[in-house]
Amino acid sequence: MPDFQGKRGLVLGVANRRSIAWAIAQRLAAGGAELAFTYQGERIEKNVRDLAESVSSPLVTELDVRSDEEIERVFREVGETFDGGLDLLVHSVAFADARDLEGRFTDTPRDRFWMALDVSAYSLVACARAAEPLMEAGGGGSILTMTYLGGERAVPHYNVMGVAKATLDASVRYLASDLGKKDIRINAVSAGPVRTLAARSIAGFPTMEAIVEERSPLGRNIDAEDVGAAAAFLLSDDAKNVTGTTFYVDSGYHAMGM
Repeated sequence: MPDFQGKRGLVLGVANRRSIAWAIAQRLAAGGAELAFTYQGERIEKNVRDLAESVSSPLVTELDVRSDEEIERVFREVGETFDGGLDLLVHSVAFADARDLEGRFTDTPRDRFWMALDVSAYSLVACARAAEPLMEAGGGGSILTMTYLGGERAVPHYNVMGVAKATLDASVRYLASDLGKKDIRINAVSAGPVRTLAARSIAGFPTMEAIVEERSPLGRNIDAEDVGAAAAFLLSDDAKNVTGTTFYVDSGYHAMGM
């Protein structure tokens, strides 16, 4: 297991114990990292606070990633909590209106198109910008985000979220170019279907699982713990020369043509 002793991290996107972000956080905490968490709205606040308490988190705070003022406040709180530094940032945030995850992508209205891209892609840019001075103060850092094959290929019902993931993927590359000069790395994990709260909103999700099991080279689905293990590697010093990369955890499904 990678060593995160002395590392300070911020985790965005935990909703409950089945969240991919929580699987990643558990790996980081087990390696010795001190973690802060954000939550979105009162509905999941208690879940996040309870989970954060289980890893002795020093900070749990609300964050709406569509607000620059909120992002500025949260990273100010993080800096105050972690003595002006930050080593790790986990961005596991995405959203699209459920109406746009069924039917035709062509019918996506303008306002909901931009909402999906704002929450799912621009939020990474905004958070990376806010994290930059904190990571620079500590001599560097590592950022990780979550993507999906639907950003590269048309996946039934993924629709506008696929366009948002394509934007996210490109953002990772450009952020890697900008931030590498300060020894700040950024990578993405492209996971296969995982049963999370967010997955419930995707029409035909069980079909996605069945196809991966049938057609992937390894012939099986993955779980959140698999993603957590891969994420821990990318965030750790073991991956000190890895940046701008998409790391697939999908039993090899992405490599197949049919």
